[in-house]
Amino acid sequence: MSVRKHLWIGGADRETRSYVPLTAPYDGGTLAEIANAEPADVELAIVAAADAASVMRALPAHRRSAILERLSDLLTERREEAARIVAQEAAKPLKAAYAEIDRTAATYKFAAEEAKRLHGETVPMDAAPGGEGRVAYTKREPIGVVGAITPFNFPMNLVAHKVGPALAAGNAVVLKPATQTPLSAFYIAELLHEAGLPAGALNVVTGDGKRVGEQIVADPRIGAVSFTGSAAVGASIRAQAGLKRVTLELGSNSAVIVDDDADLDAVARRCAEGAFGYQGQVCISLQRIYAMASVADALAARIAEAASRLVVGDPLDPRTDLSAMIAPREASRASAWIDDAVRRGATLLAGGPAHGAVLPPSVLTGVPDDAELSRREAFAPVVLVNKVDSIAEAIARANDSSYGLQVGIYTNRLDVALRATEELAAGTVLVNDIPTFRLDHMPYGGVKESGLGREGVRYAIEALTELKLVIWRSAIK
Repeated sequence: MSVRKHLWIGGADRETRSYVPLTAPYDGGTLAEIANAEPADVELAIVAAADAASVMRALPAHRRSAILERLSDLLTERREEAARIVAQEAAKPLKAAYAEIDRTAATYKFAAEEAKRLHGETVPMDAAPGGEGRVAYTKREPIGVVGAITPFNFPMNLVAHKVGPALAAGNAVVLKPATQTPLSAFYIAELLHEAGLPAGALNVVTGDGKRVGEQIVADPRIGAVSFTGSAAVGASIRAQAGLKRVTLELGSNSAVIVDDDADLDAVARRCAEGAFGYQGQVCISLQRIYAMASVADALAARIAEAASRLVVGDPLDPRTDLSAMIAPREASRASAWIDDAVRRGATLLAGGPAHGAVLPPSVLTGVPDDAELSRREAFAPVVLVNKVDSIAEAIARANDSSYGLQVGIYTNRLDVALRATEELAAGTVLVNDIPTFRLDHMPYGGVKESGLGREGVRYAIEALTELKLVIWRSAIK
């Protein structure tokens, strides 16, 4: 009999009327029965968060910091348990799940540190005529209640990137985790409760993503919404949110440029990591490679060889490098995109048909620029390697995308690197590395359809606080 997971509202489990089974993507086994929140349940969660917001606002910075620090310590102590939750519900290979837990602990530690750094600055009022005799300073205050909506692919760490900054800033949170990965969110809620978080400061509601998400976004008591997911849903949230603060971390179709002087062995190893890590289900997964014509074939062959060495299997097997995608329909979609590219003249160097939710790591060359694999986000273990005749062509083709999250270039020429950092349209440009790189304190976000705002704890806190200006005038004479 599977475990039944209730909603987490007001610092305690709360039963609801109906529950739905949660199955493992790899073998289809039932993991749990998950609460299917009704509108009345979401209302209770928002009320609990609104009540807790005043408590959080009054909580001293050192107390907020200590709670987050304790959470980080608990995750480190229970690394094995936490990693297995992620591996089971998300089909993330265990070695990648361990890495996610380590990053999540670091993210909460960053949040604990930033909780003690919330400060403003003085403003020189006498810099303008009429400002004499006045002293002014800014301060940051919590926005109140934050609505957080998270995806399946990093169910611990992407929750941390919303919950950590929100709590560090003194807010309360209503969290809607991805339908496939609610166990990670419930686990964090329980650890935060153990760490001493006030009741109601974090509430977890599960259920239909559209219905629950829209209720959270539309509610006037929600002061800010932080969402990670598709561009289409992000655009809908922005339209519905009105004057709320909105942070959107959306899709990508990340590219890397490879100059003819790059170390192909080293580049191929990194490209394989970036393209196939967690089955390519990473927002900054490497999907497009534009390599100079003189090295493109050799690079593609090396990446295909690396793909052939990957161990595909059970995510709980420590040897596994690549496991099932999140659902069979996603593997079928990506497989159809690969087949379409091949019909249109591309060459498949590595890969094969999908088996259920498992899609073998795939490498293609000669993919047309208007093919689905070139234009859209695959979110699958697939990468294309196309030839270019110049760096200018490579930059133009890398920019020829509706997305702009992260992009990389490998070159030993300083002038080429500097040109790329100026001309590539993305939130982050990496020189001599793949775009599939992120540290949890760096500003992270994109341009175009890749989103609005930046994550990274300090930068997220800025979006989840209000800036208040205080002006003192000397005594009136």
